[in-house]
Amino acid sequence: MKNLFGFALALCMLILFTPSCKKSDSSSTTGWKYNDQEWGGFEKRDYEGQATGPNLVLIEGGTFMMGVTEQDVTFEWDNVPRRVTVSSFYMDETEVANIDYREYLYWLSRVFGDSYPEVRLDALPDTLVWREELAYNEPFVETYLRHPAYDMYPVVGVNWLQANEYCKWRTDRVNEMILMERDIIEPNMEQKDEENFNTEAYLAGQYEPTQGKKPMKDIRSGGERKVQFEDGILLPSYRLPTESEWEYAALSLQGNQESPNDERISDKRLYPWNGNTVRYQTRNKFQGQILANFKRGRGDYMGMAGKLNDNAHITAPVRAYMPNDFGLYNMAGNVSEWTMDLYRPMTSSTIRDVEGHDLNSFRGNAFKTKELDENGAPVTKDSLGRLKYRYVEDDEVAERENYKRGKVYDYLDGDKESEVIYDYGKSTLINDHARVIKGGSWADRAYWIVPGARRFKQEDKSDRTIGFRCAMTRTGSPAGNEIKGGNAFGKKSIRKTKRKYK
Repeated sequence: MKNLFGFALALCMLILFTPSCKKSDSSSTTGWKYNDQEWGGFEKRDYEGQATGPNLVLIEGGTFMMGVTEQDVTFEWDNVPRRVTVSSFYMDETEVANIDYREYLYWLSRVFGDSYPEVRLDALPDTLVWREELAYNEPFVETYLRHPAYDMYPVVGVNWLQANEYCKWRTDRVNEMILMERDIIEPNMEQKDEENFNTEAYLAGQYEPTQGKKPMKDIRSGGERKVQFEDGILLPSYRLPTESEWEYAALSLQGNQESPNDERISDKRLYPWNGNTVRYQTRNKFQGQILANFKRGRGDYMGMAGKLNDNAHITAPVRAYMPNDFGLYNMAGNVSEWTMDLYRPMTSSTIRDVEGHDLNSFRGNAFKTKELDENGAPVTKDSLGRLKYRYVEDDEVAERENYKRGKVYDYLDGDKESEVIYDYGKSTLINDHARVIKGGSWADRAYWIVPGARRFKQEDKSDRTIGFRCAMTRTGSPAGNEIKGGNAFGKKSIRKTKRKYK
């Protein structure tokens, strides 16, 4: 009994005097106390990890063989297989639907309609993409975007520029909702013109909302303060996925993992599912059913009456068919999707002997910086309530080691060093406005639903076969939040998607 008491006493003393066993409330490098007004008020946040925004799914990053896995029947040779690594990120589990985009148009009309009606007009999808000389598709011109029957179908007729503007708008609405649900700010449905909630303008002190009942506390002064970037409450920007992110997410190779604790993963897939067929193979009631919405053959968009093979003559609902192993719907077929990337025949990680291009491969960087006043603060926001940016000039970065130009669209493929010239309109259709689209559509053959396939289109053009989905950068641990619990919207950060057919 005495030995047991001695052991317990020793254990308590060990816990008491071991710094790593108690919650740190002071700096490990200076000894100064955190979150203490008497010690200067430097804050150390109790950060629980990045919340998962609405409709997003965490895509855990990793290495994979990016590039074509199907025969290159068009002899493009523009997606040569090569090994790359993609950082963890978030992606919409579905394509952006008509009702989602109409919500965006409604907001633009409500906020900018009186003073800047052109903002909404510029955002309108081109519904005339449905017209064709030798086909009667006129009903879709009027009904596809606006009729409630197509609410949950993917929006089409949106060009690359419009898709990027939607991402910016969605960022602000989601972050505004986070602050309202936390009761940090009051809802304001009377926002007009430049006085609307913009994430960057709010953080820069250029938008003043009505404080809610639970504002942030300023430890240094003891009063109230606004949310800061360092609080980790606001989410990063929604954006289009890069080509490498899109292809990685479509393949969803984690479904081929031998076991949860095993790095042995087969990273060869033809489609976003295993096998070399577009039909469900497992012996159950779904056996033989088509796994994606595409054109099966000449003049065959949906099969025979009484047994429609994909049950969609044009697009299908955004949650149709079985999701892939990441829980993403329609990563093959339905609509092709815009990516961030600028199109070039030679992808960045194909270029040999250049370090770094095999991590988060991307072409299309045109670096920007905020416009600042003489005090280093952002200049007054523009008439739409956004902070102003400018492109970085080459002479500003001439002394840097990691990059030498502000705009690197043509880096090693189109610049003077590469000795390649893209003479748009004469010898090529490639220029600095050609953007990569991925995934086949309802009007494409099965060849184009292979994730490695790539095509391009001018960023200001749209099509009835092209839609988009949003992505978001993951900050912190690539495996997700280690602390269990909810996020800003009261849902678990990592959700299990229910697999089902439409």
